[in-house]
Order: sequence, then structure tokens, then C-alpha cells
Amino acid sequence: METVYDFTLPKGYMDASGELHRRGKMRLATAGDEISSTRDPRVLSNPSYLTVVILSRVITELEGVEAVSATLVEKLFTADLAYLQDMYQRINDIEPPTLTAVCPDCGKSFEVPLNFTGEG
Repeated sequence: METVYDFTLPKGYMDASGELHRRGKMRLATAGDEISSTRDPRVLSNPSYLTVVILSRVITELEGVEAVSATLVEKLFTADLAYLQDMYQRINDIEPPTLTAVCPDCGKSFEVPLNFTGEG
């Protein structure tokens, strides 16, 4: 079973010197990752911060960066954050978010999976 996955960010993390970092690794999340993330004081005061904290725990490597922290994840471009959120959901077998759509011709409703990365 694969537990660590390679990725390439669509835009890349730009460090203080202007260098872009795009390649990295993400591991599968554990129950402990999710539980401890929900107890993080930043998440308790702002629940939307949960994604940032969880990603900072499961991204094990970003090429050329010493350590991945929540502060680093905050500085990612929104396209990269969306890419990593989608990847997290896919590798952890979390059902992707869906949107209810209605066919303009027949009026039938159906669910469409949302894919923020443009892949697949």
C-alpha cells in the first residue's frame, strides 16, 4: 500500500528570496492528524483554518524548503491550496465535494463531482 505521494504544485510556493518550490510529498493522514488539528488553537478560533493545519501535518516535503509549517501553507497561492486539498481528499479516499446540476434541456437533476485541480 502506498502511503506517500509525490506532487507538483501548479504555481509553486515562492519563498522570501523569490525562488519557486513546486515538487513535494504528501503522506496519508492518520486519525491523530485530524484529531490534533481540530484541537489547534488557531482552528478553535477560526474553523476554516483546519485545512491549513492538516496540510501542514501531512505534507512531508517541499523541495528546497527545510520544514513545512502552517505559516508556509498560508502563503501558498490559492490554486496550489485547492490542488493540495483535492489531493488530500483523493489519497485519503474522502468523497469529493459535489454540486447539484440541472440539465437545461430535460430538467433532470444530477450530482457533478467538483475537481479544483483540472486533472482527470
